[in-house]
Amino acid sequence: MIDVTEQINNVRRTLGDRILEAGAARVLTISQVYDTDLDDMWDVVSNPERIARWFLPVSGDLREGGKYQFEGQAGGTITRCDKPLSVAATWEFGGQVSWVEVRLTPEGDGRTRFELEHTAPIDEHWDRFGPGAVGIGWDMAVWGLANHLAAPDVPLDKDAAMAWMVSADGKRFMKLSSDAWAAADLALGTDPADVDRRAAATFAAYTATE
Repeated sequence: MIDVTEQINNVRRTLGDRILEAGAARVLTISQVYDTDLDDMWDVVSNPERIARWFLPVSGDLREGGKYQFEGQAGGTITRCDKPLSVAATWEFGGQVSWVEVRLTPEGDGRTRFELEHTAPIDEHWDRFGPGAVGIGWDMAVWGLANHLAAPDVPLDKDAAMAWMVSADGKRFMKLSSDAWAAADLALGTDPADVDRRAAATFAAYTATE
């Protein structure tokens, strides 16, 4: 398993603004360069069997216009597919709709940059938790992707993944991710007190136990 601190440092995170028909939104972008070529990376993000090895099991019609559903998570509609460079979809969960786009860019020497953009409306949930609410989840996804590419034939062990999330190492990962997204929020110009409040609320929500 890849070192937690190394993984956090390998990831690029940015936060920006966007105006939608429904109002103001925030755009989170997370990216990492991996040691695999463009065709293999496209298979990683489009093949249901491989998606389940680094993210979650997915069902549905994985083509433009099709509906998809991640097990226990979001579903939606694939709105655009530009093989092997990008795919965009709605991200529908808990009665809320946001939008995701994955872009793949060759980086030379057989490497590929995976970049995911998540556009979310500014609402009560955002005001309470800030970017870490989805950012930590995406950090875990790109870490899962890194581990998958390091050992592509090893299936994801769901029980082991859940146990890791509540371990000291898992909590340290989430704290480092929360801090990184707080830094992106601060760089956007958010009031430091709001940044600290949101980051604390998000970390508490991710590490809460029954």
